[in-house]
Amino acid sequence: MNKIRLKEYAELLAKMGVSVLPGEEVWINTQLDQIEFVRMVVEECYKAGAKHVKVNFHDNKISKLNYQYETVRELSKVPSYKIAEQKYMVKNLPSVLHLVSDDPDAFKGIKQSVLSRSTLAIRKKIKPYRNMMDGRYKWCIAAVPSVAWAERVFPNLKGEEAVEALWEAILTTSRVDGKAVENWENHNKNLKKYRQKLEELDLQYLEYKSSNGTNFKVELLKGIHWGGGAEYTDDNRIFNPNIPSEEVFTSPRAGSCEGIVYASKPLSYNGQLIDGFSVRFKNGRVCEVKAKKNQKLLEQMVEMDEGASKLGEVALVPYDSPIQKSGLLFYETLFDENAACHLALGAAFKELLPNGASMTTEESIKAGLNDSMIHVDFMIGTKDLEIVGTSFDGKKTVIFKEGNWAI
Repeated sequence: MNKIRLKEYAELLAKMGVSVLPGEEVWINTQLDQIEFVRMVVEECYKAGAKHVKVNFHDNKISKLNYQYETVRELSKVPSYKIAEQKYMVKNLPSVLHLVSDDPDAFKGIKQSVLSRSTLAIRKKIKPYRNMMDGRYKWCIAAVPSVAWAERVFPNLKGEEAVEALWEAILTTSRVDGKAVENWENHNKNLKKYRQKLEELDLQYLEYKSSNGTNFKVELLKGIHWGGGAEYTDDNRIFNPNIPSEEVFTSPRAGSCEGIVYASKPLSYNGQLIDGFSVRFKNGRVCEVKAKKNQKLLEQMVEMDEGASKLGEVALVPYDSPIQKSGLLFYETLFDENAACHLALGAAFKELLPNGASMTTEESIKAGLNDSMIHVDFMIGTKDLEIVGTSFDGKKTVIFKEGNWAI
């Protein structure tokens, strides 16, 4: 891939992703792929004024070996140095950049019970610290190609040829074309217009219908904000949490939705693919799931904890988004969720509530939001999806028609 274009992408992640300010600390989480690009990002963070950049490397193959050979008890431990790290983050609030490149089938063959039990145990210990950081720090999820991921997206290509093709797809959908920063400034403005329009509509309900069988209604909270594109910390520092991103989203009232939705794309969860699935809700909770592939994993996911069977997010994405137009299935939620409207099971975004960033988790629950160890997005958008909104005063507005914005 052209180094000038990669440098532009690195600059975008530093300036618009985590939006580094002079004197800030930056942490980068990444796999053992594309080390040359990671070095570019580190340099761009320093050039933007970072005082220190820390890189944490991970490897799916080593993680798989851990799952194969360690006991669930050992896998579930969170050593004291990891807790100390979490406390450091709560106190110092470094900006965090996650560079994803996971193989969609990284943990294929690992017992689902091992993954679920160990993941839940760790999340229980880490979540209190993450709750204390919500709305207070800058973060961004972006992507770099790995060979395994690239070959999954482009099954007719191998090795470097597949990686080159995936780089092109990542950069194109991330609007890296010679003026990436300017592109994102304009894109953020456009998403903000939709956010403002949705808030002006003062919606109480959204109703979804599609020819694939989706027939679903969800309740929203009075006065809650809509997010999308650029976000702000509680002290007004701007950042872009997802690059790429096409969504405008909010958190619904916990436990208040009915009907059935059919997934329009596979879901990569815990290093395994769940495909051909539907989710039925009754009295605000998942009451039934069906999947052609990995149904047991889907069942375990919605039973992860008390809030895993309730919704934490509804997100609106036009069907003609750049990611959908690419014609690619990325097998990575960062991209696939931005190709179509989606829902998320699990934790809600308390920062979308007025003064939500300063709320405790208990206060956000009392205000009507869901809480959970998980937050898992799955795609339900189709070419013929229609979404009708009903305001608190009873006025109906067509929000989406034939899969795209109607407002």
